[in-house]
Amino acid sequence: MTSLDVAAVRSRFPALKSGVAFFDGPGGTQTPRSVIDAIGDALAAPLSNRGTVTEGERNAEVIVVEARSAVSDLVNADLAGIVFGRSATQLAYDVSRAMAKTWGPGDEVVVTRLDHDANVRPWVQAAEGAGATVRWADFDPATGELDPGAIEAVLSPRTRLVAVTAASNLIGTLPDLPAIARLVHGVGALLYVDGVHYTAHAAVDVQALGADFFACSPYKFFGPHLGVLAADPALLGTLMPDKLLPSTDQVPERFEFGTLPYELLAGTRAAIDFIADLGGPGRLGGPGGQRERLVAAAGAIQQHEDALRERIEEGLAELDGITAHSRAARRTPTSLVTFDGRDAADAYRFLAVRGIQAPAGSFYAIETSRHLGLGDTGGLRIGLAPYNDLEDVDRLLRALTEFTTES
Repeated sequence: MTSLDVAAVRSRFPALKSGVAFFDGPGGTQTPRSVIDAIGDALAAPLSNRGTVTEGERNAEVIVVEARSAVSDLVNADLAGIVFGRSATQLAYDVSRAMAKTWGPGDEVVVTRLDHDANVRPWVQAAEGAGATVRWADFDPATGELDPGAIEAVLSPRTRLVAVTAASNLIGTLPDLPAIARLVHGVGALLYVDGVHYTAHAAVDVQALGADFFACSPYKFFGPHLGVLAADPALLGTLMPDKLLPSTDQVPERFEFGTLPYELLAGTRAAIDFIADLGGPGRLGGPGGQRERLVAAAGAIQQHEDALRERIEEGLAELDGITAHSRAARRTPTSLVTFDGRDAADAYRFLAVRGIQAPAGSFYAIETSRHLGLGDTGGLRIGLAPYNDLEDVDRLLRALTEFTTES
């Protein structure tokens, strides 16, 4: 397996020169120099609306084509079904509104309490507007697990869509998506997967997961702030969103409202190239293709992050007055903790003044936080990224020891 050269990785992130230890990867990673440069280069070159006549038009066209190709490599999906949007939240709203045009009374939609609200509220609101019924699947708060049986229990021949996360952004749980997909497709429904947190920590294979729709956000894996949706182009062709009259009916462009942010697409391609470089030689050399390097990189990232996660969890277990809520057998390197008699926000501020960034809250996973008995407050979330190292972890554990033992 490819191993991760953490020192080399860290050298490529200008923000790390600040000396801050960043444990807020689930909210967005820091940005490597190559991505920053790609965004700047796109803006510095001639740039116009897409076309084939002028240099600026051709530059824009190349940027879009290369970005779709890069995302296709990353998630193993048809590049003709890659849609760019302002955010994963916006894309969920767009798809839910388009899909709800075909729903009515008697139809059912399934959402889960493990999900970020961006994969809950758009579907709930769309279903309510269409007169369809919303059914909820619960996870086990004691284990953090979302059993496929919990999904199966709320499915019926009337189910039209199931929305489920590939990984909880709050507690890291990794549901068994292929098993869930088989159940969902068994009743003739579609599966919309929120892969925003998942994509930063796994080799994504949309086809193996069984996702009909898969959403992710490049800023969670070193890129700029936007959202991406991957789906079968034929499936996208069955949906007609509300759009401007002169805009194209072509897929995937019919879902991309207004002019695309070309510089951000250039940054997205560069972020995916950065990940691929962690799995072997770059796009222009070496054995294997871009997809193979991305899969190798994901394995190296997972090995590195899991080792750090285990060290953090071992250290937390030695401290009194801390409850860990990330307990699933399969989970991302994301730990949610609370403190006996102390506010997690106090821990967040305590760490911040010591140059350690680990925020507190429910992070829009409001249903998850409530189901855990944490109300709307949530806890302190400790999330890892490939640029974290043992020194970061030791700083964190020393500071948390100080926080829990201070009078």
